[in-house]
Amino acid sequence: MEKHVIANNIDTAKRQRPLRRRLVIAGGTLVAAVALTAIVAAITPWPSVMVIRTVFEKGAASTVAEMEPHVPDTKLTEYRDIAYAPPTGSLPQSDTTLDVYTPAGGTKKLTTIVWVHGGAWISGQKENIEPYLRILAAQGYTTIGVNYTTAPEAVYPTALTQLNTALGYISEHAPEWNGDPKRIVLAGDSAGSQLASQLAILTTNPRYAHLSGMTPGLKEEQVVGAILNCGVYDMPAMSALNGIEAWGLQVSLWAYAGTKDWSSRSTGSLMSTINFVNADFPPTYISGGNGDALTWSQSIPFAQALEDSGVSVTRLFWPANHEPKLPHEYQFHLDLNEANVALADTIKYLQALDSEPTQSSTKPS
Repeated sequence: MEKHVIANNIDTAKRQRPLRRRLVIAGGTLVAAVALTAIVAAITPWPSVMVIRTVFEKGAASTVAEMEPHVPDTKLTEYRDIAYAPPTGSLPQSDTTLDVYTPAGGTKKLTTIVWVHGGAWISGQKENIEPYLRILAAQGYTTIGVNYTTAPEAVYPTALTQLNTALGYISEHAPEWNGDPKRIVLAGDSAGSQLASQLAILTTNPRYAHLSGMTPGLKEEQVVGAILNCGVYDMPAMSALNGIEAWGLQVSLWAYAGTKDWSSRSTGSLMSTINFVNADFPPTYISGGNGDALTWSQSIPFAQALEDSGVSVTRLFWPANHEPKLPHEYQFHLDLNEANVALADTIKYLQALDSEPTQSSTKPS
């Protein structure tokens, strides 16, 4: 009996050896794969950015679907996929295109809202903001959504250069779309808000334009306002954030800047528009949700910097204890009452701009 048990134990041990060997090999392979992934992620942002982009694209599609039922039936004339510049190198033509929406049948030149889409500088397209632009166009505005090349396919300052070129094109062609090239509002959400603020600084601060090495596509007097939702304006403050969302933004900035040291290089400095505002920055509407960390570290300080510089600011910020907590880009979640408050305040802000004379008539020549 004992011999039989011993023999069975020996047979079992023999059978288990290949299994243990396979488990050891599998474990070693997994450890090696994790280590390799960590090494690659430390060398290049590409793998992480592709994951983040996939998440953002799913979120953007869901948000578009949420906005669409809120678009009114107002008849609009639209111009799609207009090329504002030839493609750069191997980049696709779609990167340098824009869409225009304007009330149908009108002949009056309308205040023109140029909106830069968000997506953490690594994702997004003009179609993501189409429903919102339709809503604003129905209120009596010409609205324009602009594409630009996202990272890591291109690094800074490609997107800014493209958008500046787009503004020059819009200035020339706006009358063809019932737009008024003398009444342009620069607008954006998230990373698009950072880019819109940068375009406004480029246009209104000659010292900044000199440092950036760029010639503004617009004249200062053409920019009558700015709409900035959930943006980023202080890059050192970004580098100090913690958590998974902060990691995603910091990886995105690595891809966009083309270097891990973006916060200490000229790119980080020039992207920090909070340091370059002056009294010539256009009257601004600015908002952010109380559940968005960027509101507290970016939007509220930027609003204060604008006011301290003498800029007229229309704020919409919610108390820290407001419920529900309003997420990043809450303005597009039009099923929320608070998003509709933001939309109504945005329209009031635009109407107030329209009641003011153009800057060219109030400033000395």
